[in-house]
Amino acid sequence: MIDVIKILVTIGSVSSVGFGVWHFFVPKLWSWYAYIDSSATELILAVRAINVFFSLSLVLFGALNILMVYGGNANRYSVIVTLAATCILWLTRTTFQLVYPQGTLYPGLQYGMLSAFIIISLCYTFSLFFVLLGIIK
Repeated sequence: MIDVIKILVTIGSVSSVGFGVWHFFVPKLWSWYAYIDSSATELILAVRAINVFFSLSLVLFGALNILMVYGGNANRYSVIVTLAATCILWLTRTTFQLVYPQGTLYPGLQYGMLSAFIIISLCYTFSLFFVLLGIIK
């Protein structure tokens, strides 16, 4: 069953890192700053800072989960804490996509994003569940 946890964490983590790297480029690709008055420099800086922090967090959490599960030195408590934090983040993102959907400008994008968020959330949630059951020591 340990292999199942590794596979689920790998899928979730590679996806998290992928979303994180992709999100570094989102402001330019989607022309975020075209919607903000150019004289609102503080707002532009705030949006940029939040996006960088969010993107970097996705990359770091994805990498951290892989290191925790594949590294031989992580204890069970550390794995649980890291997976729990990641589950909370992805479940929150999934909930936001359900309540305040993004991607509505392009048909299918909204549901593609929701599907991806659900899959990532499930990968981490099932992994956490298996670890809590004591399948990984």
